[in-house]
Amino acid sequence: MSRVNPTPAQRTFNEGRLMQVLVAPIVSEKATHVADKTNAVTFKVLQDATKPEIKAAVELMFKVEVKGVSVVNTKGKTKRFGRSVGRRDNVRKAYVTLKPGQELNLAGEAA
Repeated sequence: MSRVNPTPAQRTFNEGRLMQVLVAPIVSEKATHVADKTNAVTFKVLQDATKPEIKAAVELMFKVEVKGVSVVNTKGKTKRFGRSVGRRDNVRKAYVTLKPGQELNLAGEAA
């Protein structure tokens, strides 16, 4: 049996999974600067989230068209708290670039 890979347009995702892919928006000085320059929004996503999943999740939840997705894995730092040693979690960030004319408002009110 030959197995044909579906094209991105034919690929379907579980909607329950897509609702969990985006963990939180990242609101920082760097994220705001990137948003102003390249029309990109930054999200903290699940460690095993794929680029097509992230794209589908943003389009589903915010009703916008996505141009592209870049992903960064940041290793957690080891930090000391007095005598005990702790470790920050690893973080996977997604920079979601929106198509021209598209706008995503994270403040809550409709744009």
